[in-house]
Amino acid sequence: MIWTREKRYQPYSAYSKVDKENLAEQVSSSVYKPAFHIHPTSGLLNDPNGFSYFNGQWHIFYQAFPFGPVHGLKSWVHCVSDDLVQWHNLGIALKPGDRYDSHGAYSGSAQVIKDRLFLMYTGNVRNKNWQRHSYQIGAWMDENNQITKVNQLLIEAPDYVTEHFRDPQLLKVNDDYFALIGAQDKQNLRGEFSLYKTQDLKNWEDMGYIQHNLGDLGYMVECPNLVYVDEKPVLIFCPQGLPQNVLPTENIYPNVYTIGSQLDFKTGTWYSDTSMLNQLDNGFDVYASQAFNAPDGQAYLISWIGLPEISYPTDKENWAHCLSLVKRLKVVDDKLYQIPVTAMSTLAVVEQTLPQNQRVLVTDAKQQYELRLDLAPDQTGNLLLVSDGSSNHALQLKFDTNNDGYLIVDRSNVGEQFATEYGETRQVNVTSHHKLSLDIFVDHSICEIFINGGEQVMTLRFFAPQAQTMIAFSEQNKLKYSGSYIALSGME
Repeated sequence: MIWTREKRYQPYSAYSKVDKENLAEQVSSSVYKPAFHIHPTSGLLNDPNGFSYFNGQWHIFYQAFPFGPVHGLKSWVHCVSDDLVQWHNLGIALKPGDRYDSHGAYSGSAQVIKDRLFLMYTGNVRNKNWQRHSYQIGAWMDENNQITKVNQLLIEAPDYVTEHFRDPQLLKVNDDYFALIGAQDKQNLRGEFSLYKTQDLKNWEDMGYIQHNLGDLGYMVECPNLVYVDEKPVLIFCPQGLPQNVLPTENIYPNVYTIGSQLDFKTGTWYSDTSMLNQLDNGFDVYASQAFNAPDGQAYLISWIGLPEISYPTDKENWAHCLSLVKRLKVVDDKLYQIPVTAMSTLAVVEQTLPQNQRVLVTDAKQQYELRLDLAPDQTGNLLLVSDGSSNHALQLKFDTNNDGYLIVDRSNVGEQFATEYGETRQVNVTSHHKLSLDIFVDHSICEIFINGGEQVMTLRFFAPQAQTMIAFSEQNKLKYSGSYIALSGME
């Protein structure tokens, strides 16, 4: 199908019931459809939005174009959960088409206010010359999950930013509310964090850009998130065009974090002892992550497993992308750890201890499991996932716990190739002469690797034949290891 501008932005009513059923059937019959990750029922899924806890349930929305694997007229789809693991898709909740979101309901956040949930998001509007105008607007959701848009404009882009002004995070600080917004400065075309303040969600004070010591953030900052982890402020965001000398990265755009000491909301100043930016995820496919503090103070994070401007093999099936597992965040020795929520254990069907001194660990693992593996110090090897028994058809995890200390993920031979211009391997350093602990989740076309208790994470998509079900080492060896294989069920 040729996706013209007119087709991308035609109203949802232009699609018939049969059109929608055919699109949904393509997803449901796809061998690449994940079982325990949030995925679209049809079309495109991208940024997670409105991550929150409200009315006794967890809520996540995701930005969607339900009619194809392309970016078009965006809406928000609503999912709810009782445990952050089993998610139920409630369908489209926030539809575009009004004055301030005529060309799409773009990304935003949520905040519980009394007995309702306030959604703050970016409305995308195009004029007759196809020039973009970005508006920050809002909506209320009641206890029955019914959403009513706020008629008035909340924040109009100031004259010192370009059309790129989006992705508000709404924060409550004492008796005030603040909006943290990604922006591009008009004069120097650099990415900035805009900050606005209000007490009534109607009248907003422009506090200008946040002052920080982070240096050049490229030409745009997307999806800014401030979250408190173990009482430390953590700033999570997506800088586009980030110079390689600031943070070397192979992905088209990175998702980063930095840990500070304070964000002073009175002066709009970020205080930190370091200007260091860190990769949030060292894999291939994480972007637009959203984090929030739950009522008990714990910080949770979920990510879009997909990247802008990249084509994926499921595009030909008319659907694309998914969301990551939910991770609990903690700070250890000034590093951000990401840990799968404990309720993942509720998906376990069967657990078996890995055999010792064998090349083949699991013969028929399917492509829906958790693998826990502890590799002893001072050894090297190559772990094959989603394999037919050879490294010629496998997702390869090459490790060295000896002198060099590394883990390399190689997806060059696992199945359909894509995005090869950005490389087919990713590497992280691990401590030499120490045990390497891996907690790996495989879900048909998704792999999430948690290293040493979540100190580092590597997330990726792969698209392999379903007959590749073996977990093995590449050669017969005398490796020392322990662990277990856990078959996992899917979401309801």
